[in-house]
Amino acid sequence: MTISVIIPAYNETKRIASTVRASILSSSEICEVIVVDDCSSDDTAQQGRAAGAVVLSMPRRAGKGAALMQGALKCRGDIVVFLDADIGETALEIPRLIEPVAFDKADMTIARFPQLPHIKKQGFGLVKWAAYRGVKQLCKRELSAILSGQRAARRYTFLRLMPFASGFGVEVGLTIDALRLGLRILEVDCKMTHRVTGWNLAGFSHRTRQFYWVARAIAERCVN
Repeated sequence: MTISVIIPAYNETKRIASTVRASILSSSEICEVIVVDDCSSDDTAQQGRAAGAVVLSMPRRAGKGAALMQGALKCRGDIVVFLDADIGETALEIPRLIEPVAFDKADMTIARFPQLPHIKKQGFGLVKWAAYRGVKQLCKRELSAILSGQRAARRYTFLRLMPFASGFGVEVGLTIDALRLGLRILEVDCKMTHRVTGWNLAGFSHRTRQFYWVARAIAERCVN
């Protein structure tokens, strides 16, 4: 069994190297870590390559969904792990995602992060609520980590789910599409952390864009 780790990245120079290094160290069965650089304006690509990743550069800015598809099409592992670029050393938790897929306990796993009491809640939870309601309405399932970018599945499973939803709608799109195909989704508790967007203009801008792509992915699946 071989494992590919795919990390979509845009301007992640501060954390990409630690995420790549921890991914490589997490399992001896990892055959490659691929960073898909979505036209970063910083040195994300150089940092990822120096840390040991194969770097694929998108020809133009295309968003998270397109970057993940590019990585899944190019990778060679039997099992594919999707990771966000900012989880740093907590990528060492990857084996928790791999095990249920490797032993046929699930077709897709999703990392469920711990609730840390010292981290204040940011935003109003509107994006998470929209994703939860969309999956419940369309698939009659209640999941708590729909927006998690940390996922694992057999490569042929991800290929079967293409094309992925665009932008930040990719996670909710993957969840709905997989459930509609009757695939087994398992949420797995992982001690992972990532950068939390702040209660500021940049944070609100990010959440607004995320809500747009999540709502769009759900709306597209309401008519298909």
